[in-house]
Amino acid sequence: MLSLGFNPTGVILPEGHFIDGRAQWLEGRRIDVLRPSDGVPFGQVPAGGEEAVDLAVASAIQALATSGWAMRPPRERGRVLRRWADLMEVHAVELAQLEAVSSTRPVTGAFNSDIPATIEAIRFFGELADKLGGDVAATRRDSLGFVASEPYGVIGAIAPWNFPLSMMSWKVGPALAAGNAVVLKPSELTPFSTVRAAQLAIEAGLPAGILNIVHGFGHEAGAAIVRHPKIAKVSFTGSTRTGAAIMADIAATGIKPLTLELGGKSPQLVFEHVDDLRHTADCIVRGFTSNAGQACVAGTRLVVHEKLLEPLVETIIEMITPMSPSVTWDAEGTYSPIISKKQAYRIDSLVTQSVERGAEILLGGGMFDGPHEGAFYRPTLLHRVDSDTPAVREELFGPVLTVQTFRDEHEGIALAAHPTYGLAAGVHTSNLSQAMRAMRGIAAGTVWINRYNRSGDMVIPTGGFGQSGIGQDLGRQAVEANLRHKSVLIDFA
Repeated sequence: MLSLGFNPTGVILPEGHFIDGRAQWLEGRRIDVLRPSDGVPFGQVPAGGEEAVDLAVASAIQALATSGWAMRPPRERGRVLRRWADLMEVHAVELAQLEAVSSTRPVTGAFNSDIPATIEAIRFFGELADKLGGDVAATRRDSLGFVASEPYGVIGAIAPWNFPLSMMSWKVGPALAAGNAVVLKPSELTPFSTVRAAQLAIEAGLPAGILNIVHGFGHEAGAAIVRHPKIAKVSFTGSTRTGAAIMADIAATGIKPLTLELGGKSPQLVFEHVDDLRHTADCIVRGFTSNAGQACVAGTRLVVHEKLLEPLVETIIEMITPMSPSVTWDAEGTYSPIISKKQAYRIDSLVTQSVERGAEILLGGGMFDGPHEGAFYRPTLLHRVDSDTPAVREELFGPVLTVQTFRDEHEGIALAAHPTYGLAAGVHTSNLSQAMRAMRGIAAGTVWINRYNRSGDMVIPTGGFGQSGIGQDLGRQAVEANLRHKSVLIDFA
């Protein structure tokens, strides 16, 4: 049986930026990378800025010019992506360990879920590469009108820390399938697995310089990517506040298209009649405790019919009470640390503020006691909350579930709404008509019915409404977003 547990001090870390197909260290500061499980510094990356981004963009432009990547038959680009996916499958254990050591992802979960999802996304976009082109338009008989699709050129991508590899695949996969080059900035908190994946892309036949990785802080390297005049489009996943700053930067420094997948405060709406209360409770628990709630789609607002409040909350408490922390390199570990103590203190502060405003803690609150030096926050249930309670209003990015009740369908759908966010929602009911009415009534980019998680079907796009974002990742929509469309009209009379 494969053993996934490992010694974190024995992991070989990729070094430097990854530019023009090789590691590059530039002069300047370095960033210490800490293990979230115990707070120990274990590696460094360069603190890149304008110089590194300039070098990466120049490499991307040169690679597009000399490799013909954009002009290659789409099927050939697809073959390269599929070979890349095959290589990641071969190196799945190594990638899972790199993912686990610097992130909040337990190694077994990374191996069984994150790495397969990354591989599947790259394969999906590789298979989609030759399925999208243009459209022939209906024009008069003596002319031909059509819409030609072509890549933008260089795409700037900024990925978050919570699911480093899978978020990389969402950005890089469709951009490469469409024929673009990419300059990607991973989070400075979780930088290493992405670089290793990029090295494997070169082994798979991707021309050097088509995929470049630049390390650094968001306000330096990220801002340099957003503002660079030769980056034609930007894709960002992260907080709503940072997304707004990126929009302002783009408006001030040069108009370009962008895709933003931003924050969420997603409801799990439970109506009076459900077929299996325990299944519903399991969906809710996984929705707010997976990765310790550190997911933009985390279902952290339970909106439940008053008749089901007591049995549902009892079942949820039964399920989360045994949860306990363990370091991410423990093969038996399942519960994630918070990415940093600073973030854990923010979560706890918002819980405290909520209690001061009248919320009642049904379970949890505060950090786990134990031998680990990392920040492990207890799964927490808050009752007696309203729309002004900080834990209801703010995205905590932690394992905190607020509980609100309703009496009728109209009230339940109204409570499921959020004044800021519209990323995802869960609806639980055995009444199909009711489920469809709720789906129509909730303003969210994704609505799950009698489940709360994505499937392996990469064909289904994801994106948010309102302050939760612009545009979509995954699906054919993601590739279309990495293509610009040119209208052509030919007279042949």
